Amino acid sequence: MAQDDCDVVIVGAGPTGLALAVGLRLYGLRVRLLEKQDSGKREARAGIVWHRAMEVLADLGCAERFVEEGVSLDSTELFVQGRTVGVLDLTASGTRWPNPLSIEQDAVERLLAERLTEVGGAIEWSTEATAVRMAEDAAEVEVRRADGRPQTLRCAWVVGCEGSHSLVRKAAGLPFDGGPRRHLQVAQINAKVDWRLPYHGDRTYLLLDKDLSLGCAPRPGGGYRCFAFTREPDSTPLTPVTVEEMRQLLMRAAHDSDVWLTPTLPEWTNRARFQDRFARSLRSGRALLAGDSAHLWAPIGGRGLNTGLRGAHNLAWKLASVVRGWAPPELLDTYSTEQRRTALRVMRRTRRDVLESPGTWRVLLTMRLVGRHVLGTRWAADRIRGRLADLDLDHRGSPLSAHGGGDRMPDQQVWADGRAHSLHTLLSYRHWTLLSVGERPPPAPALASCSLPVTVRAVSPTHASRQLPDQSLVLVRPDLHIALQTRSPEEVTAYLGRWCTRAGAAPGQ
Repeated sequence: MAQDDCDVVIVGAGPTGLALAVGLRLYGLRVRLLEKQDSGKREARAGIVWHRAMEVLADLGCAERFVEEGVSLDSTELFVQGRTVGVLDLTASGTRWPNPLSIEQDAVERLLAERLTEVGGAIEWSTEATAVRMAEDAAEVEVRRADGRPQTLRCAWVVGCEGSHSLVRKAAGLPFDGGPRRHLQVAQINAKVDWRLPYHGDRTYLLLDKDLSLGCAPRPGGGYRCFAFTREPDSTPLTPVTVEEMRQLLMRAAHDSDVWLTPTLPEWTNRARFQDRFARSLRSGRALLAGDSAHLWAPIGGRGLNTGLRGAHNLAWKLASVVRGWAPPELLDTYSTEQRRTALRVMRRTRRDVLESPGTWRVLLTMRLVGRHVLGTRWAADRIRGRLADLDLDHRGSPLSAHGGGDRMPDQQVWADGRAHSLHTLLSYRHWTLLSVGERPPPAPALASCSLPVTVRAVSPTHASRQLPDQSLVLVRPDLHIALQTRSPEEVTAYLGRWCTRAGAAPGQ
């Protein structure tokens, strides 16, 4: 094979493309990140990063700077037809990042770009991919620079992160099934709100009324991100959102005529309708899809950004393992199956989300009758919080999950090396971790013949743990998901043997 210009070409430098580039650079891959625009987002757009996505950002090495620039959200207060129903605590357990973060997309992209520079990567601005061609052992990407100069980039793999009109997806011949979400629209504005509800810098308000769900989330710099999901005819023109329009929606949702809005600076508004679409596969030969190129839906709950970050997190370590020659290309098929299943589950949840979907009379009546009881029940509140946080999303049923594998490994206190540790600090995105649990010496399975990077750690949980049974061996993937639970070192060796390449295999073969 001729010498490639790089290992991976990523088309599209939005949050997903940036996160993927950072993850690949952490493994030392040669990456070219192409963006046809001349700079990053200048608009606010997506506004919340949930708990699981914060763990993704921690693995990429930039969660702390997100916390510094964002607003930590502790709770959501729910109102139904002007009456308070209750307060949902958003603080989750089993993670180093117990609260979601309000932060806007222009800041998300800037912080990821800064991290990419730190790990030796760069964005190639004003560089448009115009054609993609794939062979059995490589891919070629035709690009056009700002001055119109064409260039051909040769790479081992190409990843489309450029959105719903993905050139990579079309070149790979992957259908994008689905269509418009009928009779749903969102109107958004960043503004300070003068009304009867007190401003809490860490509390979101959610107000439901007939055919209306309206939220006000604190944003960095003060004020709120106000967003209103309404049932509208699909023929309604997508005119700019006005302050008066949002004021009327707030008065209607709050059942309060004394409401005033002052836009924050720089002014930002948005009105949109949506598509629900999925690529039938996220891999075709040397081409892969991530983010909106692979799946998109209505932004109820802010799930698009978060699911894109999770997908980049899932893909980067697998693609690096294949390029490095540690694992066969079939490992990338597990990215496609796992991420499609995750995205489908997220989309179905947004369709069943009665809190942010425009309310029907039946939903409103039910919420008024039992909503306070539900939010006051620990089991129900934990379930709602787990779903919001994305911490309950698993990979059970994946070819990579065996003998109790698939769940995300929660963070918990363990003993290791004679002192207490947070378990997640003992794991790493750059390698697999084999946890030897309990009072037994660390096993010595035949890892020497395994090409995958695996670190062995002896741990003892401080409390009984379903994920860390006593005297067990627990194999944890780089992305925190459990691959295998067993008591047999031979089963660990056999599992790793299924997913590692033979010694001396050429990278990517």
